[in-house]
Amino acid sequence: MKKIVTILLSIVLLAVLAACGKTSSDNKASADDTKTIRIGFTPGPYSDQVRKGIEPILKKQGYTIEYKEFTSGNEVNFALAEGSLDADIYQHTAYFKNFVKENNVDLTETIKVPTAPMGLYSDRYDSLKNLDKNKEYKIAIPNDPPNFARALRLLEQLDFVTLKKDYEPLTVSKHDVKDYHINIKFVEVEQAQLARVISDVDFALVNGNYILAADRSLDDSLLLEDPPFEYQNLIAVRTEDKDKQFVKDLTAAYKTDSFQKLIETDAEFKGFWQPDYFK
Repeated sequence: MKKIVTILLSIVLLAVLAACGKTSSDNKASADDTKTIRIGFTPGPYSDQVRKGIEPILKKQGYTIEYKEFTSGNEVNFALAEGSLDADIYQHTAYFKNFVKENNVDLTETIKVPTAPMGLYSDRYDSLKNLDKNKEYKIAIPNDPPNFARALRLLEQLDFVTLKKDYEPLTVSKHDVKDYHINIKFVEVEQAQLARVISDVDFALVNGNYILAADRSLDDSLLLEDPPFEYQNLIAVRTEDKDKQFVKDLTAAYKTDSFQKLIETDAEFKGFWQPDYFK
């Protein structure tokens, strides 16, 4: 009798373990088969790219996109890292790598996206000709190190400054300025606020997404950069999710002919840098 009871208990235990294993497997499958993608943005054109060109493609595949907008770039990455988002689309590689290093979070870049370049803007000047070398010019510049470095490189392109040879592209600072060709007073501003202070300074170096968010045009710039690799914008996801199907489908949508046509023909995206996977 004891032997029969033991056998019955063993059968029950095996059944329970099998059920638990199946539940765990089902939960993993559910997590891997995400059909609602929560994407974080800062104000600007990248959410519009998704609404106009990416969401229609993913909707046909059964996905729903949830848009979450933040005022601070750091907030977006923290939300992604802790699981409130599945992806974010707003930042360039230099900013992203600096954030990951400083905050020790496990995030991964997946693909570059069409990018609104940084430009030089002014409400006081419509030309860079005949600037007075004796006048002090207030130039608003991003206060975060990656974008400050980006802005200095653009100022060198404008021949406002000469940088020391062999400077580090991602960490170049005022200490790397060898010569000033005009008298500059830097006004350091959080990058999301730069478009709002253009009228208060002589010149401002502003990322294109914030120009568009302020209802200005990239064409208003006195110069637009041709962004090098480190300043091209990207999609970021948690590293643990990088091989999941929703990530593959999201990145694949950016490579479609229909999305490329949107970027090339929609007036909102005029002047955008285009990734290498565009034809």
